[in-house]
Amino acid sequence: MRIGLPKEIKNHEYRVGLTPASVRELCASGHSVLVQSGAGAAIGLTDALYQGAGATLAADAAEVFAWAEMIVKVKEPQPQECAMLRPGQILYTYLHLAPDPEQTQAMIKSGAVCIAYETITGPGGGLPLLAPMSEVAGRMAVQAGAAHLEKSKGGMGVLLGGVPGVPAGHVVILGAGVVGTHALQMAVGLGARVTVLDKNVDRLRQLDLVFGNRISTVFSNAQSVEDAVLDAELVIGGVLIPGAAAPKLVTRQMIARMKAGAVVVDVAIDQGGCFETSHATTHADPTFLVDGVVHYCVANMPGAVARTSTFALNNATLAHAVALANRGWQQAIRDNPHLKAGLNVALGQVTHEAVAQALGHAYVPAERVLGESAPSA
Repeated sequence: MRIGLPKEIKNHEYRVGLTPASVRELCASGHSVLVQSGAGAAIGLTDALYQGAGATLAADAAEVFAWAEMIVKVKEPQPQECAMLRPGQILYTYLHLAPDPEQTQAMIKSGAVCIAYETITGPGGGLPLLAPMSEVAGRMAVQAGAAHLEKSKGGMGVLLGGVPGVPAGHVVILGAGVVGTHALQMAVGLGARVTVLDKNVDRLRQLDLVFGNRISTVFSNAQSVEDAVLDAELVIGGVLIPGAAAPKLVTRQMIARMKAGAVVVDVAIDQGGCFETSHATTHADPTFLVDGVVHYCVANMPGAVARTSTFALNNATLAHAVALANRGWQQAIRDNPHLKAGLNVALGQVTHEAVAQALGHAYVPAERVLGESAPSA
């Protein structure tokens, strides 16, 4: 198969979809890889390393998209990239379609086969291709929140860990999944007072066994969320419903009643966010104020630590990339129900039920498109 690796063009996005080691694996399986020149240069993955792994270089993204049968990326394609997709071409990347009707429509119009990292499932449950970036984002959420609590960044001027004689700051974490667990590890390490809320009592019980009285675990409902948020200096939103828009757990009214200079970090912003006041921001302009509360809603947080994130991501994505290349998308999906869960849009149809419901599109099960013939890629 002809596999293309374009350079990411989202604001301050320096991650890359394939490392040289991943390229080597694909080439060893008999595939050809075309890499846009400079795709990994910002994180030390030079063109020479890619050539040494067996790749050929392309001058620009247009050449990569025109040549490749499968495009491997990190972030959702930007409008100019969507316009270069063609019927039957495989797109393998993060998509986060549920809160993004424009991108979804572009995917449908393209006729491409769009496989989303974030909805591929794992044999033991969970979302193994989302997990490494959730780990990074959870840890970064505490770093970002602590930094923006500084007065010079618009915060109230609180040190999360406090000092002897001065209370520690209160960190409230909404969701005890991968993001929440890694956020609480960082927050506990800083010496903050930490409250974690979730509807899964078994998960809260597990965290209580590990962290004991260093954290408070609270069952999540409207009242407990409100009580915790109003007492917090930092609130981290890490709630995810696979493929669907994130639930709005914190209302505008709650934000208006929070402490002036408190900070919210909405890690769920890729799926629309779990604060009613959230909208996506960038690394170049990461925050905004609503009622005196600092909102940090960067949609590609792990891109700030792009080298770490790239290697962590490739560890999770490579096996499916090899399967898609070796067998073609139809056979690879027939062979693996977990990969089938990643098929969001194919040949002009929405094939993920949560995405279809979120955006009002007709849902077409993957089984119905697997037998349809696609134009040659």
